[in-house]
Amino acid sequence: MDNIKRICLWSGPRNISTALMYSFAQRNDTKVFDEPLYAYYLKHHPEAHSYHPGSQDILMMMENNGDKVIEMMLNTNEKPVLFFKHMTHHLLGVNRDFMKNTVNIILTRDPKDMLPSFDKVIKNPTINDVGYALHIELLEYFEKHNIPFTVLDSKKVLLNPEETLQKLCDFAKIEFDANMLSWQPQQRKEDGIWAKYWYSNVHKSSGFQEYKPKETPFPKHLNSLLSECQPHYEKLISYSI
Repeated sequence: MDNIKRICLWSGPRNISTALMYSFAQRNDTKVFDEPLYAYYLKHHPEAHSYHPGSQDILMMMENNGDKVIEMMLNTNEKPVLFFKHMTHHLLGVNRDFMKNTVNIILTRDPKDMLPSFDKVIKNPTINDVGYALHIELLEYFEKHNIPFTVLDSKKVLLNPEETLQKLCDFAKIEFDANMLSWQPQQRKEDGIWAKYWYSNVHKSSGFQEYKPKETPFPKHLNSLLSECQPHYEKLISYSI
């Protein structure tokens, strides 16, 4: 392999993953990629295809073959640092051997904050939609195969972006760049075609937003899902930087 840093962010939905992509996009040495496995996921998960907004356009405009996406990730060499924003549930049956050659970061968020946000776009989500159990599965895969990884907690990033990003850059063995802390409030050319459904807050932002606890009551219809997610989240944050 070459000396290029290929960073894979393995996120659940509504986890500031897009803000982190925008953060890394401010580096002159970095090229970012927005969810390159999304079409592969939709092709092999027909039920998700039926309720993900813009799914038909995604399938038509992106590579549907997961192996070809991985090949692209491992062979692209445009910049010294490549940042791939992924949703963990997009992996499905993809061969994970490539992760031995990438810098792997699991991004999580307190489900009490995340679930109400996700439910506004996709109603009545399941444990497979929101990523917590899949993150534990991925964590266990990394440990079994001695693949280095770290965990980022969205709340920690928002409470202290500079300190947390410095730790993340240390893990990735790249220099921290203060430009990562802010950006212009606008769309980026790297945005996926689904941006109009999901990215409105990031497009209005100029940096990581201040963390604010939710003031509205937690939706009762999500209580059972919260109970499923919480143990997974507690395990994940025990690994967080």
